Amino acid sequence: MNFIDEAYLEVRAGDGGSGASSFRREKYIPFGGPDGGDGGKGGDIFFKVNQNSNTLIDFQNRKVFEAKNGQRGSGKNKSGSAGDDLFISVPKGTVIYDNLTNEELIDCTDENIDYLIVKGGEGGHGNARFKSSTNRAPRKSTPGFKGEIRSLRLELKSLADVGLVGFPNAGKSTFLNHVSSAKPKIGNYPFTTLRPHLGTIKGIESSYVIADIPGLIEGASDGAGLGIKFLKHISRTGLLLIFVDLFPSDDLSPQKQINSLKKELEAYKDNLTQKVSWIVCNKIDLLATEDLKSIKKNLQEELDINKNDIFMISAATGEGVNELLNKLETEIFKN
Repeated sequence: MNFIDEAYLEVRAGDGGSGASSFRREKYIPFGGPDGGDGGKGGDIFFKVNQNSNTLIDFQNRKVFEAKNGQRGSGKNKSGSAGDDLFISVPKGTVIYDNLTNEELIDCTDENIDYLIVKGGEGGHGNARFKSSTNRAPRKSTPGFKGEIRSLRLELKSLADVGLVGFPNAGKSTFLNHVSSAKPKIGNYPFTTLRPHLGTIKGIESSYVIADIPGLIEGASDGAGLGIKFLKHISRTGLLLIFVDLFPSDDLSPQKQINSLKKELEAYKDNLTQKVSWIVCNKIDLLATEDLKSIKKNLQEELDINKNDIFMISAATGEGVNELLNKLETEIFKN
């Protein structure tokens, strides 16, 4: 299934039905009074969370959603039927914006809530409503009111507790594959991961979710690479794991990787650098023990990073991974 995390659409609530202008006509009652019924209310439109969906692809081919109109009133004081409401399913974490003002309208995070987006028009009044002591036979009736119309932008922001950030091939996907049932594509070439992946980690007492996004590169905030467009998927997380490749194909030292990644995060609008972040140095199976000690010491001294926020792991062999997972669970559920 293709991963689509942004969509544009128009929603049109139903119009209210018109009121009827009618008079009672029965045998032996030649001059019956007004009996025109009211029009029915137009249908509303709601958004509803679908737990089984993780993409907005359904909105690629359908751009307009319309609820049913209310029915016209009729004689014998019969009101028109109300138009059926329309429910639009979206993945959990979908944010609804007004496309004209960019105002955030709804954040769809609860599957138990029906999120009202546009209201149907009220039905018009039948002529029976206008009978009075001075006007015994009113012919006046009113049309129904128009339903609300809105142009919307939908943006899917994944819901996760932990976000993984790093350059391409830093081992984020290998890590997620090792610790969860998620199966992101793994390969020894840039941009193996082309879409966000969510993995559920079963801890000792509770479960939590980790989000892996495509690798960032220098200049990502200016449009280079793929990762910057997916940073919104880690904007909700409470903690970031910054993956450092200890055996890179280029000449990027761990310090340079961290500084470059933080620079790109700072350029993003959601203030990602203000989140709690830990450094995960990956591929320790490819270096000597003394080299690893030196790298950790340099990170502490040169970048002023707390030693407890640096984790040395091998996502490929699993070395150091359990220690990291235990610390993650403690951090996530400490409150």
